[in-house]
Amino acid sequence: MQDLTITLVQANLIWENAKQNLLHFDALIKDASETDLIILPEMFSTGFSMKNETLAERMQGNSVAWMKQIAQTKNCVITGSLIIEDNSKFYNRLIWMQPDGEYFFYDKRHLFSLAGEEKFYTAGEKRIFPEIDSWKMLPLICYDLRFPIWSRQSSPYTEMGNHPYDVLIFTANWPEKRISAWKQLLIARAIENQCYVIGVNRVGNDGNDIYYNGCSCVIDPMGSILFEGLNEECVKTISLSKQHLTDIRNKFKFLNDRDEYEIRL
Repeated sequence: MQDLTITLVQANLIWENAKQNLLHFDALIKDASETDLIILPEMFSTGFSMKNETLAERMQGNSVAWMKQIAQTKNCVITGSLIIEDNSKFYNRLIWMQPDGEYFFYDKRHLFSLAGEEKFYTAGEKRIFPEIDSWKMLPLICYDLRFPIWSRQSSPYTEMGNHPYDVLIFTANWPEKRISAWKQLLIARAIENQCYVIGVNRVGNDGNDIYYNGCSCVIDPMGSILFEGLNEECVKTISLSKQHLTDIRNKFKFLNDRDEYEIRL
């Protein structure tokens, strides 16, 4: 079974300055190689800003083009969210850019009302389940982490590993003052869904003087922490074992006993 190599990019974002942020990410990931997936924070080109009309790009804009160029150059998938305008609406949109230039996108479903995000952005209505080789993914955004039904494994649980996904990804701007919840919720999502969970957060202060201390994490399906970022910028590459995931799912078939449910939007 083929392992998956991922690269987490925990960065200090330059407030509302897409050009400088892209240059900064160029420098951070220049030595990243032999990886399958590069993961950036939420709103990686601007920071978590409500200036949608001023900062929004279109899907043909510079930041998406930059992601396409990185994916081709590094021969890997790159993902992270941007402020996007589409059909006169604004979204906190995660882009999943593949090396061949094909992409998928996910619009953040749970908008952070404490910051008034729902006043400036439109909530998404569907998830995506992209694949890398034999690995199935579910990428979500920040506040989605607090709503476990949105990420719940829901397909038949069988010997063949017929799950919707193997890796659950959260790209985020999660403040230091609530970082304990971030860490515990990431662990809970891994245990309850028997999957790897990756959370990529930012560091530093934003333009609203909100402080972020990183704590980007990789969690295994039993809830063990494989990596935890410190309070500084870092680029970390780590491999995930498909055999370990399969062994756990075959030995502990907890999802056989799950409740059946339907999400109605």
